[in-house]
Amino acid sequence: MAMTSALTQGLERIPDQLGYLVLSEDGVLSSAGELENDERTAWVMMRMMQTAVKLCVSGNTNPSFKRMSVVFGEHTYMATISGQKVFVVKRQNNPHEALEV
Repeated sequence: MAMTSALTQGLERIPDQLGYLVLSEDGVLSSAGELENDERTAWVMMRMMQTAVKLCVSGNTNPSFKRMSVVFGEHTYMATISGQKVFVVKRQNNPHEALEV
Protein backbone atom coordinates (compact mmCIF):
# COMPACT_ATOMS: atom_id res chain seq x y z
CA MET A 1 0.00 0.00 0.00
CA ALA A 2 2.92 2.37 0.66
CA MET A 3 4.01 2.05 -2.99
CA THR A 4 0.50 2.91 -4.21
CA SER A 5 0.27 6.01 -2.04
CA ALA A 6 3.71 7.13 -3.22
CA LEU A 7 2.61 6.61 -6.85
CA THR A 8 -0.55 8.65 -6.44
CA GLN A 9 0.65 11.23 -3.94
CA GLY A 10 -0.12 14.34 -6.01
CA LEU A 11 -2.85 13.00 -8.29
CA GLU A 12 -5.71 13.64 -5.85
CA ARG A 13 -4.73 17.31 -5.61
CA ILE A 14 -5.03 18.06 -9.34
CA PRO A 15 -7.83 20.63 -9.80
CA ASP A 16 -11.02 19.38 -11.46
CA GLN A 17 -9.74 15.79 -11.65
CA LEU A 18 -12.42 13.14 -12.02
CA GLY A 19 -10.18 10.11 -11.72
CA TYR A 20 -6.75 8.70 -12.49
CA LEU A 21 -4.82 5.64 -13.63
CA VAL A 22 -1.21 4.69 -13.00
CA LEU A 23 -0.04 2.27 -15.69
CA SER A 24 3.00 0.18 -16.49
CA GLU A 25 3.74 -2.35 -19.22
CA ASP A 26 2.30 -4.95 -16.84
CA GLY A 27 -1.07 -3.20 -16.47
CA VAL A 28 -2.85 -0.94 -14.01
CA LEU A 29 -0.88 -0.22 -10.83
CA SER A 30 -3.46 2.10 -9.28
CA SER A 31 -6.78 3.73 -10.16
CA ALA A 32 -9.45 5.92 -8.57
CA GLY A 33 -12.55 8.00 -9.25
CA GLU A 34 -14.27 7.61 -12.62
CA LEU A 35 -11.26 5.63 -13.89
CA GLU A 36 -11.26 3.12 -11.02
CA ASN A 37 -10.90 -0.40 -12.48
CA ASP A 38 -11.33 1.04 -16.01
CA GLU A 39 -9.25 -1.52 -17.90
CA ARG A 40 -10.58 -0.38 -21.28
CA THR A 41 -9.44 3.22 -20.87
CA ALA A 42 -6.12 1.98 -19.46
CA TRP A 43 -5.57 -0.22 -22.52
CA VAL A 44 -6.52 2.55 -24.98
CA MET A 45 -4.32 5.18 -23.29
CA MET A 46 -1.33 2.81 -23.07
CA ARG A 47 -1.68 1.89 -26.76
CA MET A 48 -1.89 5.58 -27.71
CA MET A 49 1.27 6.36 -25.74
CA GLN A 50 3.12 3.36 -27.21
CA THR A 51 2.10 4.35 -30.73
CA ALA A 52 3.18 7.96 -30.19
CA VAL A 53 6.56 6.83 -28.84
CA LYS A 54 7.09 4.61 -31.90
CA LEU A 55 6.20 7.47 -34.25
CA CYS A 56 8.60 9.85 -32.50
CA VAL A 57 11.62 7.53 -32.24
CA SER A 58 14.72 8.83 -33.98
CA GLY A 59 17.34 6.35 -32.80
CA ASN A 60 16.85 7.50 -29.21
CA THR A 61 15.71 5.03 -26.52
CA ASN A 62 14.11 7.82 -24.44
CA PRO A 63 10.66 9.00 -25.52
CA SER A 64 10.78 12.27 -27.43
CA PHE A 65 7.72 13.51 -25.57
CA LYS A 66 6.51 13.35 -21.98
CA ARG A 67 2.85 14.36 -22.15
CA MET A 68 -0.20 13.84 -24.31
CA SER A 69 -3.71 15.25 -23.92
CA VAL A 70 -6.89 13.86 -25.44
CA VAL A 71 -9.55 16.58 -25.32
CA PHE A 72 -13.28 15.92 -25.49
CA GLY A 73 -16.11 18.43 -25.05
CA GLU A 74 -16.61 17.98 -21.32
CA HIS A 75 -13.37 16.35 -20.19
CA THR A 76 -9.72 15.78 -21.03
CA TYR A 77 -7.45 12.79 -20.49
CA MET A 78 -3.92 13.93 -19.69
CA ALA A 79 -1.19 11.27 -19.86
CA THR A 80 2.36 11.79 -18.59
CA ILE A 81 5.33 9.44 -18.88
CA SER A 82 7.52 9.36 -15.79
CA GLY A 83 10.12 6.65 -15.40
CA GLN A 84 8.60 3.39 -16.57
CA LYS A 85 5.05 4.49 -15.72
CA VAL A 86 2.23 6.35 -17.43
CA PHE A 87 0.05 8.59 -15.26
CA VAL A 88 -3.40 9.34 -16.72
CA VAL A 89 -5.72 11.93 -15.19
CA LYS A 90 -9.27 12.61 -16.33
CA ARG A 91 -10.13 16.28 -15.79
CA GLN A 92 -13.33 18.22 -16.13
CA ASN A 93 -13.04 20.95 -18.77
CA ASN A 94 -14.06 24.37 -17.55
CA PRO A 95 -15.20 26.32 -20.61
CA HIS A 96 -14.12 29.91 -20.58
CA GLU A 97 -16.99 32.32 -20.37
CA ALA A 98 -17.28 34.74 -23.28
CA LEU A 99 -16.18 38.24 -22.40
CA GLU A 100 -18.58 41.04 -23.11
CA VAL A 101 -16.89 44.06 -24.59
